[in-house]
Order: sequence, then C-alpha cells, then structure tokens
Amino acid sequence: MALDRRNFLRASLSTAALAAVGGTALASNAHPQEKTCCGGDCCSKAELKISFQEGTAPGKDLNEKFDYMEKLGVVGFEPGGRGLAGRVKEIKDALNGRNIKLSAICAGFQGFILSTDPAIRKQCMDTMKEIMAAAGELGSTGVIIVPAFNRQEPVMPHTQETRDFLCEQFNEMGTFAVEHGTTVIFEPLNRKEAFYMRQVADAASICRDINNPGVKCMGDFWHMTWEETCDMGAFLSAGKEYLQHVHIASRKRRSMPGEDGEADNYVNGFKGLKMLGYNKYVSFECGCQGDRNIVLPAAVELIRKQWEEA
Repeated sequence: MALDRRNFLRASLSTAALAAVGGTALASNAHPQEKTCCGGDCCSKAELKISFQEGTAPGKDLNEKFDYMEKLGVVGFEPGGRGLAGRVKEIKDALNGRNIKLSAICAGFQGFILSTDPAIRKQCMDTMKEIMAAAGELGSTGVIIVPAFNRQEPVMPHTQETRDFLCEQFNEMGTFAVEHGTTVIFEPLNRKEAFYMRQVADAASICRDINNPGVKCMGDFWHMTWEETCDMGAFLSAGKEYLQHVHIASRKRRSMPGEDGEADNYVNGFKGLKMLGYNKYVSFECGCQGDRNIVLPAAVELIRKQWEEA
C-alpha cells in the first residue's frame, strides 16, 4: 500500500495534539473545584511576606514606623541605598528584637553602568559595591539596580556588544555580592522610564547568561501593567532561580493597592508566585492618594485577600 505522506503527517500531528490536550483536560476535569495551581509542594511552600519601603509607613523615625508595621504584620523593610553604609548601626538597632527583616535595598547608587563615559561607569560600580557591602552586613536579600534610565546620557547603543558588556560588569558585581552574603537585582521598568530592560524575561535571560549566583532579577506590578501580557507568565519566566524580589502598587496611578479600584487585581501574578514557591518579599513602592492611616491597612488587607484567592 502506497504511503500518503500528507495524511500520515496530519494523523500524527492530530494524535500528538490530542495526547497533550487530553492530559490537561483530564487533570482539570478530575478536580474542577481546585485553584489554578501546579498542585506540587512549591505552592505549599509559598509565603506572602509584605515589605514596606521607608516612606510607606507613617512615623517620625524608624522605631515609630516599625511599630506601625508590626501592628499590620508587615515583616520586611526596604530602605534606599543612598548613604546606607552610614546607617548600618541605626537600622540594626531599630530592627533589634523585632519580627522585621531587611528585604531588598532600593537603588541609591550614582552614575550608571551603560554610560559611554568610563568615569561614570566607575562611579556606578564603586557606589554599588559600597551599598552591597552594607546590604550584606544588614542581611538584605539584594540591591536593586537599573542598567540605564531613558534620561541618562551618554549611553551605549542597544546592541549585542552592549549586552555582552553588561554581562561582564554584572558578573563582577554578582561575585562581590556573593562575597558579602547578598545579591544584585535587575529591575525591569516600563518603556517610559527605561527602554533597555522592560520585561521580567529580559532580565531573567541576562541572569541566565551571566550564570552568577549573585545576580538576580525582580518584577514590579506597576511596570508589568504596561509591559507584560500576563503577570503569571512574567514571574514564571524568571523562575525560582532568578526571581528575588517583587514591588507592588496600584495599577493606574502607582498609589496604594486598592486606590485604583477594580484595576488593582494581582491574583494572576500571585498564582505565578505560588507556583514558584516564592517566599521572598512583596514590597510596597507607591504613593498614597488618601489618608495613609486608612488606606494603608486596607491595602495590606486587599493583598492578603488576593493572595488567598490565588
């Protein structure tokens, strides 16, 4: 019997497709009431650790801010990196005896690593190392950095050579970070702020190519609103190996979660974090439109509710 190549290929592809879809369909039909989740141990290991940046909680000093945070069950603190080396004792003393730890350090470096000016690049490397050393002393999960903002010039062109250079520089930073017990964390931003690195997958792919345990990345729900097609997919693209930190804000005005109403839905992203077994920090990086003493507790409650829904 002569072989009909076209029919053979059609039948083979159909069988493969049915096998792939069938397994998914059977799994979903077996437990129709279950949440969208991988069902493995990773989901049970996931933990929502809420963190505040230094300007989030009301209070005239760190002690008052930490008192407020503890009442809300907030367990992470994200200070800025500028001048951090001179604040190590102050922060250690304020954290002593509390159920609050340092999450990430928010930037604070000078210069930028993709400058065409060697002096500006050196300024970035030197100030980052100073911040990373302090971050390690404080037990921080890492120091956040953006390779270049749109407004910064003169800047290297968006080419393969620039990407290779970036990998070289961050391999050096990552090694220094590991030596001090911390990491350096890429933050992708939306295109209005930084065109070079816009999606979580972009940052994760660079982390993969650098292949240094001290180089990680993060996702920011605000920037992801404009750049990602799917919050869950964005986090999964980084994977547990590279995702080190998360920022959260309302999705229209970058205010407190909940201040933009129904737009402030993070369930899809939280599902992705749960699938990864994510147990690092989700940190507030946002402004506030209303009374902070009313809006902030409501925002924390909203996030916890949506985490459970996920």
